[in-house]
Amino acid sequence: MSLTLEQAIAAGADLLASSSESAKLDAQVLLLHILQKPRSYLFTWPEHVLSNEQQSQFNVFLQRRLKGEPVAHITGLREFWSLSLEVNATTLIPRPDTETLVECALNLAMLDTAKVLDLGTGTGAIALALGCEMPNWQIVAVDRVTEAVALANKNQQRLGINNVDVKQSNWFSALQGERFNLIVTNPPYIEQDDIHLNQGDVRFEPLSALVADDAGMSDIKQIITQSRDYLLSSGYLLIEHGFEQAEAVRHLFKEMAFINIKTVKDFGNNDRVTLAQWP
Repeated sequence: MSLTLEQAIAAGADLLASSSESAKLDAQVLLLHILQKPRSYLFTWPEHVLSNEQQSQFNVFLQRRLKGEPVAHITGLREFWSLSLEVNATTLIPRPDTETLVECALNLAMLDTAKVLDLGTGTGAIALALGCEMPNWQIVAVDRVTEAVALANKNQQRLGINNVDVKQSNWFSALQGERFNLIVTNPPYIEQDDIHLNQGDVRFEPLSALVADDAGMSDIKQIITQSRDYLLSSGYLLIEHGFEQAEAVRHLFKEMAFINIKTVKDFGNNDRVTLAQWP
């Protein structure tokens, strides 16, 4: 029996209810990807009947989601800062919490022609959001993973954000002699035995982009320590971290002689980004 959009969404939501906290939204996003329509279409044409091919594809997508596969991996897309980014299993899926990092960077008193570095760029989400908002900034985005560099480059070219240069680098390894007004990063910061690694979408994401030694702090320590050689005077370093790591990150900044240290909360009122200035 052919289903209307309204019926398909209801059936999809029922099927996913036991495995997803956002079952109805998941069903809507998957269906819209098949239809190649904006979300408003679901409310404007709820009686539209799916073709047999569309219904079959929707069922395939629902089964993949039922097994836990992230919606972003099924559709190959995720929206971040109003940008539609291609995603795949080689990088983290951009998350709304990371938009806090973008907001913090945009709220800084920064030169119109600032030089900016995004460490561990993944899909390119942070760098491309900043590049879109600040077209005169010169932004370098780096990642150590070859596939991530290729993906970020693809997103940069598809979106036509031409002030972002993506290159391969293991943190600062390929940046000798360069100096920046601003460095931003969302590094791995989860402990290896964190129970959340066995739950939800993170099961399908690369552990190397999620997990760090030393209670999740090893990469953060390395970045804070080494960034002093790559920041211009009065330059800023902004780090996204776990909600329980803010005090430890502030302590590291202070230990490394940074000033004007501040922690900012995300949309869920959790400590999410700590920033500091190099004297």
